[in-house]
Amino acid sequence: MPTAYASVLITASVARVWDAVRDFNGLPSWHPFVTESRIEGGARADQVGCIRAFRLEDGGFIREKLLSLSDVDRSLTYSILESPMDLSDYTATLGLMPVTDINATFVEWQAEFSCPAEKEKPLVRQIEQGVFQQGLASLKQRFGG
Repeated sequence: MPTAYASVLITASVARVWDAVRDFNGLPSWHPFVTESRIEGGARADQVGCIRAFRLEDGGFIREKLLSLSDVDRSLTYSILESPMDLSDYTATLGLMPVTDINATFVEWQAEFSCPAEKEKPLVRQIEQGVFQQGLASLKQRFGG
């Protein structure tokens, strides 16, 4: 299975960064390519099993399901249900770790998925650089990084 990975160090407390990230419906507030998002069926944005549907800047539409959310581990895992990308079995985890000596946060975003072999390298690059790294850079900027 192909994997995509990106990480960043944010000079803000893990509690502050987690408050922004744990909102499964909060992507428009920190990801530069997400223009709108909603949770389907009136579920809470931190309810495991809820589904977020969102639009991208380029008009793309994605639906994702929250598989787990842990305030103790400061991580959330989700799967893609519908996407314009040619992939399947996509599961991603966004996790935060405190960097205690400088009161900062280490953020990791990683995913595994299936796709046609000839599309693996371009999809990994698109997810790592276009989705994860752009989102993490924007999140870092939000906290003054």
